[in-house]
Amino acid sequence: MKDAAPKTIYLKDYTPFGFTVESVHLTFDLAPRATRVIAKIEFAPNPERTDKTFFLHGEELKLKWAKIDGTEVSPVVTDDGLRCDVPDGPFTWECEVEISPETNTALEGLYMSNGMYCTQCEAEGFRKITYYPDRPDVMSTFTVRIEGDEPVKLSNGNPTGSGDGWAEWHDPWPKPAYLFALVAGNLVNHPDSFTTMSGKDVELNIWVRPGDEHKCAFGMEALKKSMRWDEEVYGREYDLDIFNIVAVDDFNMGAMENKGLNVFNSSCVLASPETSTDDNFERIEAIIAHEYFHNWTGNRITCRDWFQLCLKEGLTVFRDAQFTADMRGEPVKRIHDVIDLRARQFPEDQGPLSHPVRPESFQEINNFYTATVYEKGAEVIGMLKSLVGDEAYYKALDLYFDRQDGQACTIEDWLKVFEDVTGRDLSQFKLWYSQSGTPRVSVADDWSDGTYTLTFKQHTPPTPGQEVKDPKVIPIAVGLLNPNGDEIVPTRMLEMTEAEQSFTFDGLASKPTPSILRGFSAPVVLERVVSREEQAFLLAHDTDPFNRWEANRTLTRNCLVNMITDDAEPDDAWLTGLEKVVRDDTLDPDYRQLMLSGPTQSELAQVLFEQGVTPDPDKIWDASERLRQHIANKWQGWLKDLADQMVVDAPYSPDAEQTGKRALSGALLSLISRLDGGAAAQERFDTADNMTLQLSALTHLIRAGRGDAALEAFYTQWRNDRLVMDKWFGIQVGMADPGVAVDVATALSQHEDFDWKNPNRFRAVMGGLAMNHAGFHRKDGAGYAFLADWLIRLDDKNPQTTARMCSVFQTWKRYDANRQALIREQLERIKAKPKLSRDTDEMVTRILG
Repeated sequence: MKDAAPKTIYLKDYTPFGFTVESVHLTFDLAPRATRVIAKIEFAPNPERTDKTFFLHGEELKLKWAKIDGTEVSPVVTDDGLRCDVPDGPFTWECEVEISPETNTALEGLYMSNGMYCTQCEAEGFRKITYYPDRPDVMSTFTVRIEGDEPVKLSNGNPTGSGDGWAEWHDPWPKPAYLFALVAGNLVNHPDSFTTMSGKDVELNIWVRPGDEHKCAFGMEALKKSMRWDEEVYGREYDLDIFNIVAVDDFNMGAMENKGLNVFNSSCVLASPETSTDDNFERIEAIIAHEYFHNWTGNRITCRDWFQLCLKEGLTVFRDAQFTADMRGEPVKRIHDVIDLRARQFPEDQGPLSHPVRPESFQEINNFYTATVYEKGAEVIGMLKSLVGDEAYYKALDLYFDRQDGQACTIEDWLKVFEDVTGRDLSQFKLWYSQSGTPRVSVADDWSDGTYTLTFKQHTPPTPGQEVKDPKVIPIAVGLLNPNGDEIVPTRMLEMTEAEQSFTFDGLASKPTPSILRGFSAPVVLERVVSREEQAFLLAHDTDPFNRWEANRTLTRNCLVNMITDDAEPDDAWLTGLEKVVRDDTLDPDYRQLMLSGPTQSELAQVLFEQGVTPDPDKIWDASERLRQHIANKWQGWLKDLADQMVVDAPYSPDAEQTGKRALSGALLSLISRLDGGAAAQERFDTADNMTLQLSALTHLIRAGRGDAALEAFYTQWRNDRLVMDKWFGIQVGMADPGVAVDVATALSQHEDFDWKNPNRFRAVMGGLAMNHAGFHRKDGAGYAFLADWLIRLDDKNPQTTARMCSVFQTWKRYDANRQALIREQLERIKAKPKLSRDTDEMVTRILG
């Protein structure tokens, strides 16, 4: 357990490590509770050093001996590392430590998962393996020898030899310790190969536990698609002889980009039609691409310090989004990304956990693997690409790869290549990295004698530690439509740089209807008073797919707000317009089902809060249910016919075409189930030949109040598949009626198959409850107390998962006084836990404010 005493680290205090690392040799003698690690490291004085102190990080290590140039030394050992006197010139450091992978439940460093040895070293897990300068700006080549009885022994780089009970690996590319990986166990591989654009053959493997071999084919194809795409779009070729992926059941993250040996949460790589949904397939494809793309944007070029985390993560998220858009369609991908951004990052930006894309300080770096760093970081890359144009963007990236290869870099290095390529001054644009919060952009228009003027004002509300904000550079994509719905001004990128700024369009025959922030060209909140008639016009005619969807989202949101606050009836005029879109067979079915998705209940709570209305989760739930029932009643004459048209009469494929049809079919089935009591859903459940249809049907049966038998049948069928059982746990809590959601979660937490130490299973139940908005926010506070009980229990075992789960409390101040008091009580109870981890303490302290 880490020392819970908080220590704040600041970006401004960065200094380089006093020594360079010329090479690292590691020998592992594996044993569950007494693994021996012998390190031999070549150090030399760093010419740029300002501090000559020789300090190596180390936690939970038993030091057996240490030597410098072959002579034994006695370093000063503390809970967080060791210090030692060293020569003024180059020297060889050697030491032996003992660690206990089997008892390492935090899942960082070297630990065991169902008998398999595996590692997770990002961000600061390597210090639990041996003493080392565990910071990203210290890069070196690694040679690793693994000794033990395990039949498969893997590490970074290329294999250099193996024999009875041993294997050796060498990674020729310098890397920081966070990219180190080791896996050993009883594994089988799904092999393949890839020929790079220069003709080099690369061996590919996905390593899994015996019995999972049939779930690897899709992941392998996704890997090869990613490799080819990165060559074709970014000119990046793979640089080792072998690329290995390993599926691990117990893993705090989705996956990890360790050089040449990517370690994946099993849920993010294993897939089959029978056990995985369409969403699972798409997510696996994206995550495999993301981790592979890190080979250049993260590994070959890494971050100087953890404050620069967005340098690798924002850029790589942007690249994997490009990839998915190319594989599955840009409009639908963009809408999904914005839904996710608004659901996860906007609340973060608007609450106590708000921080810049590049933070100025932290106490525990694990707490900054956030939607702001990842998703908003990607949005910043997208804005930069929009501002400089595609040609300049790719030219700048070529320069970045050439100039910074093999280096640990900063945001300043990144922006400098764009300045050098374009001649632009990006000092104002850099504010996106240093200022937290979501800008709010208001719009007014004026029409006069053929000239149309749009006037924008930008304002970013105060956030913790940043009361005053300077104007940012905001790219605003705008198109204009005439009264007939024709596009008279195609998309034009307006570049806003002032607090208030006007743009004019001349020579127009009539007052146009503007389509503003097309493609969601900037992560801002657009504030504009728009009539229902204008929104309906955009729903019917906007040529930008995103803004057409946005118009419908706004109409849906306004309808629900009116139902919540004024007990109004649903807007049938809007529903008539929506019906035309949903039944338009010239549109992508996946796009049409997105039109039916509507805002989340948490999103509605935020809208009400911003309007000065205290959100009542029960009223939000009730209005959402009444609206869905009204839509089902209004459309009952054609719902089944359209659903039948979406039946896929072909062998299952997770491609975009089939996925879209199943998505729309599932959305329609949710409405049909409100009319027939779940009869159609039961029929689909009984006949489903893939998990997408089966799980969709099960969802609607639970909502219709007739899910018990189906849940039992599902459990009997899949009880031996751990990933499917995660779905079984999560769906029951997430789909439960609010009044019983906590009771369902409580019962499931006592189920014999509930393994609370497994992050996937824990998140299935606790995350499912948190996503059940009205259920989690039950008036009596039972949801808050239940989750707090489990977080207090988990903190001793897995601080990372505990801390991240605490974020579900971040919006607590938008609710009524009673709920606020109940949440505060639980947060203070968590904070008062003896020996609370540093991870959780920081999160709870920030949430409490």
